[in-house]
Amino acid sequence: MGVCGSGKSEVGHRVAQALGAAFIEGDDYHSPANVAKMASGIPLDDTDRAAWLQRLREEIAMARETGAGLVVSCSALKRRYRDVLREGDPALRFAHLHGERGVIAQRLAARKDHYMPPALLDSQLQALEPLQSNEAGVTLDITATPQELADAIVHANAAAPQASAAPMATARPQPPATSNAA
Repeated sequence: MGVCGSGKSEVGHRVAQALGAAFIEGDDYHSPANVAKMASGIPLDDTDRAAWLQRLREEIAMARETGAGLVVSCSALKRRYRDVLREGDPALRFAHLHGERGVIAQRLAARKDHYMPPALLDSQLQALEPLQSNEAGVTLDITATPQELADAIVHANAAAPQASAAPMATARPQPPATSNAA
């Protein structure tokens, strides 16, 4: 989980590869209307995100039912969004990729192949609700390399209860690695 430009996709791919799990790019599940809205610099609201989150929840539930490993890259900015995803698997854990605004803004400015404009960063930072102490997951600082972040997530996943069964949704890191057990 995390704001645009935090490294969710790159880190998520690495985590999925390390775990031998499937990877879902959450951005691919947005409707064309959502993509057009964001590309125009208009932030999504809760109504816009509802169907998107439900589609991701269904993928998470299917992975739980089949026992398949799954890593999902998803902003999951608010607790209630994460709650929707957890409906798919109550054991779902999050990796929150956290970084300073300046670092993320630099990354967004350098990114040319994504519909999300840098102008939406501030709206995402305002909407962001960091992981709470009663949410399973880990918060990581994005100044670490993508491989270091992936390794930390894999380690946290292995140390968590029910580690082999629950999908992992990647997020945007926060300060140094801290672990939240649910």
